[in-house]
Amino acid sequence: MAEKAAYPAPAATASRGRRLATYLYRRPRLTLALLLAPPLIWLGAAYLGALLALLMQSFFHLDDFTGQVVRRFTLATYRDLLTRANFDIAVRTATMAALVSIAAALLAFPLAYYMARYATPRIKTLLYLAITMPLWSSYLVRVYAWKLILAKEGIVTWVFERLGLGGLIDLLLSTPAIGGPSLSVSAIGMFLVFLYVWLPYMILPIVAALERVPRSLLEASSDLGARPGATFRNVMLPLALPGVAAGSIFTFSLTLGDFIIPGTFGNSSLFIGQAVLTLQGSSGNIPLAAAFTVVPMLIMAVYLLGARKLGAFEAL
Repeated sequence: MAEKAAYPAPAATASRGRRLATYLYRRPRLTLALLLAPPLIWLGAAYLGALLALLMQSFFHLDDFTGQVVRRFTLATYRDLLTRANFDIAVRTATMAALVSIAAALLAFPLAYYMARYATPRIKTLLYLAITMPLWSSYLVRVYAWKLILAKEGIVTWVFERLGLGGLIDLLLSTPAIGGPSLSVSAIGMFLVFLYVWLPYMILPIVAALERVPRSLLEASSDLGARPGATFRNVMLPLALPGVAAGSIFTFSLTLGDFIIPGTFGNSSLFIGQAVLTLQGSSGNIPLAAAFTVVPMLIMAVYLLGARKLGAFEAL
C-alpha cells in the first residue's frame, strides 16, 4: 500500500499530461514562448553577451607603463588601430578575402551549372560526394597536407619541373607581394589553400540557386528567338547571382577570420586572425585585439547589406 501511495498510477499521470497539453493548446503564445526561451536565452547570454563584452573591451586601453588594461572608456585603442601597420593588416586580409571569393565564384560556377542543368541524378550524387568529401576530414589535416604538396620538394614543384615549367614557379615566387621562398611560404600558396578549403561553400549555394531557375523562363527566352548565350546572360546569370552572393558570404567571412592558414603559409606579414591571436596572447593587449575583431564585423555588416539587396539570403 505504501508503494502505491509513493508512485502515482499511470492513469493519473496520463491525465495530468492531457491536462497540461490542453492547457498549452489553449495558450499558443505561452507554448511559443516556452519553445523559444532556451535558444533565445542561449543566444542572448552566450552569444550576444560575449559579443558585448568583446565590444566593451575594445573601448579600454593598455597602459604602456604598467602593461595593465585600464578599464576606462577611451577611443585611444581605435586610434592605434588606424596606424599604418594595423591598417595594412586589415587591407591585406580584406584583399585576400575578396580575391579568394572572386576566384571561388569563377571556379564554382561552371561546375554548379553543369550539376544543375545537365548532370544525371547519379552523376550529381557523385559530384555532391566529391565536393563534400574534403569536409569529412579534419581542417588541420587538410591544411598541413597542402603544406607538403606546396613545399619545395612537393608534388607541385616536381610536376612543373618535369613539364619544363620550373621557371614559371620561380617567376611567381620572385614577384613582390605574392612570392616567397617557396609556394608553401608565400601569399600565392596561401591563396591556393584558401581557395581549396572554402570552394565547397561556394559551389553548393550556386547549385541551389541554379536549380531554382524555372525552365519555363529559359524556354520562353528560346521561343522568343534568344540565342543560348543571350539566354544565359539575360536570364540565367541574373537569377544565379543570389547564389554567388550567398557563397561569397561564406568564403569572404571565413577567410577574414582564419588564422591557421596565414600562420602556416604566411610570412611576417600578419592577417587579422593572426594579429588577434598575437595581441591577446603574447602581448596581452586585449583591447587592441578586441578592436581588431570589430574590423571584420564592420566589413561583413557592409558586405551583408549588399548581399541582401542581391537576394543572397534566399539562396542560403
